[in-house]
Amino acid sequence: MRIAILGGTGDLGEGLALRWGYHSHHDVVIGSRDPDAAHDAADAYETRLESRDRSAKLTGFENGMAADRADVVVLAVPPYHVADVVDAVADRLDDGDVLVTPAAGITHDADGAHHHPPAAGSVTALVADAASDGVPVVGAFHSLAAGRLADLDADLGIDTLLVGDDEGAKDTVAGLAEDVEGLRAVDAGGLANAAEVEALAPLLINVGARNELADPGVRFR
Repeated sequence: MRIAILGGTGDLGEGLALRWGYHSHHDVVIGSRDPDAAHDAADAYETRLESRDRSAKLTGFENGMAADRADVVVLAVPPYHVADVVDAVADRLDDGDVLVTPAAGITHDADGAHHHPPAAGSVTALVADAASDGVPVVGAFHSLAAGRLADLDADLGIDTLLVGDDEGAKDTVAGLAEDVEGLRAVDAGGLANAAEVEALAPLLINVGARNELADPGVRFR
């Protein structure tokens, strides 16, 4: 399968690219608004994997070209950019391609991080509203710490919650998640449940800060 990570030059994009490059045989395409930045990031990720005797092919393109080359498109971009990115690549997506959104609306004040969803109710709902008919949307990877993902010496042993109304698309993303060693996909229901899942991200930020936990995650038992 070919996975495009739009915003793949950022922290979460780096972590996902490295994990899929290290643990799977999927083709990973790094997307960015700047094609040179995407190409440079792909080369850097390949070099890191080669240093661990793992040969993986990563390529870098402008976001639209990256989306055009993929079966699954991960929107690793800030929540306030996500609808614009979906609009920008909409004509590059085919029916049956899957959009994955890990973004959560978060604000910060003296008390810590707080869930701040958009008017649509969740970032996942915002993406679903912006996506074309025939392109299913799955919310996933909200609770994954980018630093922990990018540290290939770190044993994950954590879960990611998935929400989506298209069961086939959700199964596809669950399979991609579980291709990463130590990551388990847990079904959290339909898109209507996205706000509850996205709220886990600021909760983990607060727990980590209050308890001096580096890159905390969750595991459901």
